[in-house]
Amino acid sequence: MLNNYNRKKKHDTVFLNVKPAANGIGVRKYSNGILDRIDSGFGVNYDNEKRASRHSVGTIDSMNQQFIPNIFFRNLAPVKWFLSVIGVLPMTRPGPGNAKFTIGSLAFVYSILTFTLLTLYVVYVANNRIRIVTSLSGPFEEAVIAYLFLVNILPIFLIPLLWWETRKICVLLNDWDDFEILYYQISGHSVPLHLRRIAVTVTAALPLLSVISVIITHVTMADFQLSQVIPYCILDNLTAMLGAWWYLVCEALSRTANILAERFQKALRHIGPAAMVADYRALWLRLSKLTRDTGTATCYTFTFLNVYLFFIITLSIYGLMSQLSEGFGIKDIGLAITAVWNVCLLFFICDQAHYASFNVRTNFQKKLLMVELNWMNSDAQTEINMFLRATEMNPSNINCGGFFNVNRNLFKGLLTTMVTYLVVLLQFQISIPTEIHNTYVNMTLDGDDYDDDPLTNAIITTTTTIAPTIKGRKG
Repeated sequence: MLNNYNRKKKHDTVFLNVKPAANGIGVRKYSNGILDRIDSGFGVNYDNEKRASRHSVGTIDSMNQQFIPNIFFRNLAPVKWFLSVIGVLPMTRPGPGNAKFTIGSLAFVYSILTFTLLTLYVVYVANNRIRIVTSLSGPFEEAVIAYLFLVNILPIFLIPLLWWETRKICVLLNDWDDFEILYYQISGHSVPLHLRRIAVTVTAALPLLSVISVIITHVTMADFQLSQVIPYCILDNLTAMLGAWWYLVCEALSRTANILAERFQKALRHIGPAAMVADYRALWLRLSKLTRDTGTATCYTFTFLNVYLFFIITLSIYGLMSQLSEGFGIKDIGLAITAVWNVCLLFFICDQAHYASFNVRTNFQKKLLMVELNWMNSDAQTEINMFLRATEMNPSNINCGGFFNVNRNLFKGLLTTMVTYLVVLLQFQISIPTEIHNTYVNMTLDGDDYDDDPLTNAIITTTTTIAPTIKGRKG
């Protein structure tokens, strides 16, 4: 009992956040310091301002450029505007650091109208699909494929979830604006993300590929009318662009962490005062908070999206595997495209979050461990050790509201569970024809009227071996 009491306990996790200081506090001697964000100061040329102290030795050569605001928002703007067009992200942003969600705004009214029209269309399509499912008389795998079309409608619930989380997304965007100012004040230049071209390419390519996949499914599947293509295209575009949003945010975190680490190493090659190390530690703590808030801001949306992708992948792969005995034909192209498309989307969501968490914490720790401490003074060495301690105590993983960490382990766990369900579904499919055949055989053996009639028994036995007519797909 006493030994357990004296045993060294594991340190609790500490969530640290560094906020800008008050506007009247002077800057530090060897750095630009951390000043409060001034609402009118985003577009101000900071080079023309008179500073009370000299700049960091490691960053003084780059202080001749002008501050560029809205870097993070500009890189994500194409995806953001596409989501706003389909009525998903009703935020208003009149200026940098001023993103907000207002119920009475025109953006939210437009979102409500768009969602209402889409809901009416989806209800009509769902009613039609339910009638098709209830009228099925084919084998079990055809019923599962028919239910697949109903599962494809579920992303309609993502829209109200995103409305609920738009406020948190606005806070995340405003925090990124604060981080950009702090980064400029400490390093002397704006954050060089350079994600705009990728964002434009993704915004143009993903909707086109999504529409093509839905059209191919319409051509290869029976009972999939042309009038039902439109809502499926919108909902597929919604899931694809949410994946694009997640990819760009995680890529921005990864690039910023790498840039910050390289900049910190270059600054330490010079004198390396303790105040400069403290400023970079504060900047890293802010980046770590942005990493955590990335998962928190959209926790319910991406939790629902991951569950949806799990079910859609499971049903699509089962539909393909259940028809292996007949060979792969044109009728299976739609299922194959659906399975590959959603597997790739789920992989990129998990992989990019894993990569961002790794770069923000683990990769930055490697940079700190490689720092030479012999030539530094005691204050600088203490700051470096405190920096390492901060990276250990401050988690930088992307977590969906405490439900689960988004990383490669999540992708592996979902695939493992998916294989288990596929095995159960395939076993259930194999067992159905055997039970039907045994039932009919027992009926013929127990019938007294057919024991003496071999012709009738042969007819009944033959009818039990004929496969039912397959419905639901062309080819």
